[in-house]
Amino acid sequence: MKKQFFAVLLSFSILSACSEVGPSDSSYPQDPEDARKLRYGKLSGEGGINLFGKDDEDASAVASTGLAVNAFLWRATLDTLSFIPLASTDPIGGVIITDWYENPEAPTDRFKVNVTILDKRLRSDGLRVSVFKQKSEGKSGRNWRDLPSDDTMAQKLEDAILTRARELKIASTKR
Repeated sequence: MKKQFFAVLLSFSILSACSEVGPSDSSYPQDPEDARKLRYGKLSGEGGINLFGKDDEDASAVASTGLAVNAFLWRATLDTLSFIPLASTDPIGGVIITDWYENPEAPTDRFKVNVTILDKRLRSDGLRVSVFKQKSEGKSGRNWRDLPSDDTMAQKLEDAILTRARELKIASTKR
């Protein structure tokens, strides 16, 4: 009796393994990417788990550029601040922090720039620039005193970054 049961179970499993998997009508995905998504599912996007508020367009932008922020703003920021040594960059969080920069024309002053890219789209409000300024006290040049932040310099840097980002975007569409 046991042998017959196992024989029936084995034949049933063989037959079910040979049957067609998935719908046989025309609604079955013809695109290989859609078929892959159907087989493996998705962790983000429609019908899936969306942990960080990213949609498929954002995910594809991250996959293609390696950045989680707007690539034009990121590149424009690095281009604009290329004369200042960088202390830290975070392409996932969109943060660029420079080291202190001393202008050769004004050796008693130095400044530091922090740029935060806030959006994945190229927008004027998708960028925040902060400038910190210090002045040297004494003859040694080692005692630095903080000065109020320079909002006009921050605005000029922000404008320069946005202009450069627009130039990069225009150049990329001409290719």
